Amino acid sequence: MQAWRDYVREHTTSAAKAVEHVQSGDRIALAHACGEPRQLPIALVGRANSLRDVEIVHMIALGQAPYCQSGYEGSFRHVSLFAGPGSRDAIREGRADFLPVFFGQIPHLLTSYLPVDVAMVTVSPPDKAGWCSLGVSVDYTKPAVEQARLVLAEVNPSMPRTHGDSFVHVSQIDWFIPVDEPILELPPAPLGEVDRAIGKHVASLVDDESCLQLGIGGIPDAVLANLHGHKDLGIHSEMISDGVIDLVEAGVVTCRKKTLHRGKMVLTLLMGSRRLYDWVDDNPFIEMHTVDYVNNPYVIARNRKMVSINSALEVDLLGQVSADTLGAMQYSGIGGQVDFVRGASLAEGGKAIIALPSTAKGGSVSRIVAMLAPGSAVTTSRQDVDYIITEHGVAHLKGSTVRQRIQALVSIAAPVFREELERKAHEIYWG
Repeated sequence: MQAWRDYVREHTTSAAKAVEHVQSGDRIALAHACGEPRQLPIALVGRANSLRDVEIVHMIALGQAPYCQSGYEGSFRHVSLFAGPGSRDAIREGRADFLPVFFGQIPHLLTSYLPVDVAMVTVSPPDKAGWCSLGVSVDYTKPAVEQARLVLAEVNPSMPRTHGDSFVHVSQIDWFIPVDEPILELPPAPLGEVDRAIGKHVASLVDDESCLQLGIGGIPDAVLANLHGHKDLGIHSEMISDGVIDLVEAGVVTCRKKTLHRGKMVLTLLMGSRRLYDWVDDNPFIEMHTVDYVNNPYVIARNRKMVSINSALEVDLLGQVSADTLGAMQYSGIGGQVDFVRGASLAEGGKAIIALPSTAKGGSVSRIVAMLAPGSAVTTSRQDVDYIITEHGVAHLKGSTVRQRIQALVSIAAPVFREELERKAHEIYWG
């Protein structure tokens, strides 16, 4: 026991000292989303004048992402796996690159195509046996730690100690950086009337004993708010939001009827408020696993009555879903939508739901469109689509012809746009 404590003491340093071990040409993987280290990226940018061609691979950048700022192009190049607030402008302006990839395939990407030299992560303090938890970010973060030449870890008591496949022994870490500040949070957004209407439609498709995949945001929160009359729901999801806590405490989410990991909620990352982080801390009901397991469609399909609930930016009349681009602009990323759509479709009694408001820009633009905007990428193909839901209703597209799809999607568009959509459909498909 004393040996690992001595090792930690001898390898504890500051962020500025730790990044001195980074070399020009290194590829760095940063822990994902709310697990992103707070001090290491800033210290790294402080070495910009002595580094060249350092590649930083990251999914959602919720922090400052200083390496994306103008003036550092010769020192750093960000390869984004999911555009976010810190990286979106840099991608659009050419200071960073976007790499399309399914979330579940990122660990394979990092081992086969983008081997990692340095992993920068956040961990909980070690337990009595010398094990630290990756807490809210296991996903691709643990595989990156396992293969990196150099592992730099901020040890932060604010990081919850999550169970499952989240643990890293101190012997796997090269340098420890003590940090005592809040980890990144993503508090719940207030619900609007459109969110509430969509939530009711989605909840109507959820049977008792279903196993859910939910994202974060107004629509997933509205779905959760409409599930209080359900029984024995389970969770197998990339992430959860604060609203799940209320359903667990109300006895709605029990995971008792799951056919895989019965009695356990299975996740790969967490993005929420401090309330969520405190709730998952040392909670054996929660199991964190790497994303190549959680998002594997064949693993997902082992959950009976699997219901996946995802969002979109735009859906065309064929049922093609664009969830990550606004025209040619990279707005977000592919994430795990297709992983879960396919997994739910393969599951016994499974349902795959795409939910979105019918309009954008204050109701002036329809998000159900005759054709996707020029440059838009198709995230989920028309062959994969099952249910599309807006505040105006439910369109079940699986097994539908093109004509039936058009009719169903027009019926859930905002009423003011329906006549125009019908006219365009005739011009494009039957003109």
